[in-house]
Amino acid sequence: MNCFKFKLVYTVLCLLAFEQAVAQRKIINKVFSDDTTRHNSFLPVPLFGYSQEAGLTLGAAGIYSFYTHKNDTVTKASQAYGVLGFSTKGRVQISLKTDVWAAHNKYHYITEAKFLNQPFNFYGIGNQTQKADEDKINLKRFRLNGELERRVARHFYLGGGAEYENLRFRDKEAGGIYSSAPNLVDRDGGEFLFLKATSFFDSRDNVPYPNKGFYARLQYGYAPNFFGSPNFEGSLLNADLRAFHSFSQSFKLALNATYEGLLSNNAVPFYLLRQLGNDQFMRGYYSGRFRDENLLTSQVELRYRPIPRFGLTAFGGTGKVFGQQSFADSQFKPTYGLGARFFFDLEKGLALRFDYALGEKPAGEKRVSGFYISLGEAF
Repeated sequence: MNCFKFKLVYTVLCLLAFEQAVAQRKIINKVFSDDTTRHNSFLPVPLFGYSQEAGLTLGAAGIYSFYTHKNDTVTKASQAYGVLGFSTKGRVQISLKTDVWAAHNKYHYITEAKFLNQPFNFYGIGNQTQKADEDKINLKRFRLNGELERRVARHFYLGGGAEYENLRFRDKEAGGIYSSAPNLVDRDGGEFLFLKATSFFDSRDNVPYPNKGFYARLQYGYAPNFFGSPNFEGSLLNADLRAFHSFSQSFKLALNATYEGLLSNNAVPFYLLRQLGNDQFMRGYYSGRFRDENLLTSQVELRYRPIPRFGLTAFGGTGKVFGQQSFADSQFKPTYGLGARFFFDLEKGLALRFDYALGEKPAGEKRVSGFYISLGEAF
């Protein structure tokens, strides 16, 4: 198994190193090819994205899509992503991620290495923070994650993994809510190691763009006291449910519900608090505008794909963050919007996504909104 992982990482790194050697004509042919056969492909592309947290993001990305076993129609497509990105709001991201399905889907592997240097806005803790309290912070984050799961029944997998993170924060505007809030624990940063048990059920017919099927993932992580106080010691529970249904060849329904919750005998460091809003769920909300110990969301998408290359999406949902004793006091927030898709790999369903979302209108503030350009479906 270690040999397999080494060969996979070595192959991806070699492909990324020779990105500039790929002829422009071949790149264009891959992007616009109508080939729907099962084949391995490497696509080096300019990185182009947008979100309200990062602004316009430019850089380079390499997507290696492959099958570990080509001689059947069962083994799912595996993917490896390499990203180097810089944004107009000062974000720098370097990451390498793999999502691998072994032959006949017997094993599933996930690995990720990521470095992030990111300015962001902090608004406090809770489900009712005020935009007037906005405080500018800078984050440096290093993350390593690995998971391995084995199929134990049809579509059902059990496994485990480990996740390590090191985070450092710097207050760019002294005197704001970040430095004065009394309930902020470990505001300068910290580190943690989660030991995880995972399980999931996956009957989707295609991972990047499902037409039908069901996905349910449950993950429990425990962080021992490896690094001393005030670093986090406690548990994290994640649940992710997804369902997909086809009304016709071009009209699909997608449903999603998520829960994330922290449990500890000590105060939870602020950087581990669950954050509402990003380009995948609760679109329109600035990521971290609302944060607390628990996060609950749900969303629905109607996906219309009139031609193979192009699709339209209408979506809506709701969600909130809350503390251990404040579920009833935290109101659900709305999200809704429209999107467009450009499919550059027809066989695997890989697409460039454009979404515009609206949310609540807090008293005395403009309505929450956000525009996103990213790769792949939201869920």
